[in-house]
Amino acid sequence: MAIKSAILLAFATSVILVLVTSIDAGDIAIYWGQNSDEGTLAETCATRNYDFVNLAFLPTFGNGQTPMINLAGHCDPYSNGCTNLSSDIKSCQAQGIKVILSLGGGAGSYYLASSDDARHVATYLWNNFLGGQSASRPFGDAILDGIDFDIEGGTNQHWDDLAKYLSGYSQRSKKVYLTAAPQCPFPDAWVGGALKTGLFDYVWVQFYNNPQCQYTDAGSGFIPVSDLTSQVLPAIKGSVMYGGVMLWSKYYDDQTGYSSAIRNDV
Repeated sequence: MAIKSAILLAFATSVILVLVTSIDAGDIAIYWGQNSDEGTLAETCATRNYDFVNLAFLPTFGNGQTPMINLAGHCDPYSNGCTNLSSDIKSCQAQGIKVILSLGGGAGSYYLASSDDARHVATYLWNNFLGGQSASRPFGDAILDGIDFDIEGGTNQHWDDLAKYLSGYSQRSKKVYLTAAPQCPFPDAWVGGALKTGLFDYVWVQFYNNPQCQYTDAGSGFIPVSDLTSQVLPAIKGSVMYGGVMLWSKYYDDQTGYSSAIRNDV
């Protein structure tokens, strides 16, 4: 299957520029968690600028490693201090915002050694972040909406297995959304094989550091608002693959006011 329905075109900061593929048109997604000066998760959702919030990141997992989240200065997972995010997550979801855990990132220690390793990771994610049960859930009893594959290192093996195992946990009453952040050259070197499974609901493509397909006038990391609204969005909104805009990250969005400036045009 091709990647599902709509494309969310997005532009980020100097860290990541992205185009998003999703089911619904006109949404905005954001990454949150890598800067303690970006406000709380509850404050992020209270802006009502975002439809998806990716919690960044779970950078340690796989190959027998003890999984560990890293949300910069927001909380200390080593002292079980991130369970306080439970109420924030529920607050976001009560507003109709999907909250997704992002795996990987640009720096971390992660890779899948085998299909069985992928199955173990999927079981861990289900029990600790999704609808399963565990005595050590990092975010307490909050149930996240899905898992994001921001894979930028390790190997390109068994991500398709992980997607299949996670998809197997979807239930009619609670879907497990799968998203991914590949580089724009196709197929992506890391998750190109996984995307071929057709199991991903949303795909945000990173255009940053990809000269052959990035918007070269985005000197600050963001396409100028006027260019996005007058040139880029009109050119792509007619596509059945369009779904809106995704930004990296909440901190940089705060500095620029970008999401507020484009919200009505997305």
